[in-house]
Amino acid sequence: MLMVRRRLRGKQGDIGLPPRFYGQVREGNCGKPVLERPERVRLRFLPPRAGELVLSYNGAVPFTIRDFQSDDFEMLWRIDQQCFPPGISYSRTELRHYTRRRGAFTLVAVDIKGEIVGFIVAHAGNRGHIITIDVLASARRSGTGSGLLRAAEERLQAVGTPEVWLETAVDNLSALSFYKRHGYSVVKTLPRYYSNGVDALVLRRDLTTPP
Repeated sequence: MLMVRRRLRGKQGDIGLPPRFYGQVREGNCGKPVLERPERVRLRFLPPRAGELVLSYNGAVPFTIRDFQSDDFEMLWRIDQQCFPPGISYSRTELRHYTRRRGAFTLVAVDIKGEIVGFIVAHAGNRGHIITIDVLASARRSGTGSGLLRAAEERLQAVGTPEVWLETAVDNLSALSFYKRHGYSVVKTLPRYYSNGVDALVLRRDLTTPP
C-alpha cells in the first residue's frame, strides 16, 4: 500500500503483465499501510448472503467485503480522490477502465452503516496483479486493507491464478513490511520507476502455497 503511481515506465510486459497494463499500476491507501497485524483478521461467511465476507479486527466492529456494483462507482472515485493527490488519483475514465477491464474484478469494504470505506481492484490471469487498494483514513488499522488483499487473493486462487505481483517504492519500508507479512517476496528492482525518480521493488506471492 503505497502512494506513488507512475504512468508508463519501463517495458510493457516486463514482468508478464498484459500490454498497456504494466506501469499504470499504483499502490496505496493514502500512503500508509493498512494493518500492522494482519494475522488477527478473522473471516467467516455471512449465511444470509452467500459470497460476502464479514470481517472483524481483534474484536472491533465488523465490516463486510462484497463485489463491486455499478452504483458504487461514484463513491469509489471519491475515495480515490481523497487517497491520492491530483496527477496520481484516477480520473473517472481511468477508474472505470480498470473496473471494467477484461479479467479484472473489484471488491469493496462496507462498514456497519453500509458505507463504503475501501476497495481493491485486481487483475486475474497467468500472473495476477494488484492494481490499487484504497482505504479511507477513518478505516485504517481496522483490518480493512488486509481483508481486501486477502479476499482478492482468494478470488485469484479460485480462478486458478498461480501467482500475484505488485510494485512498491524502495523507500516505503512500512509497505514492504506489510506485504512481506502477507507472504510477498522481492523479485527485482525497477530503476527510477516512479515520477519522483524513486526505484520500485517488484514483489510476488505464490498463490499455490499458504503465505
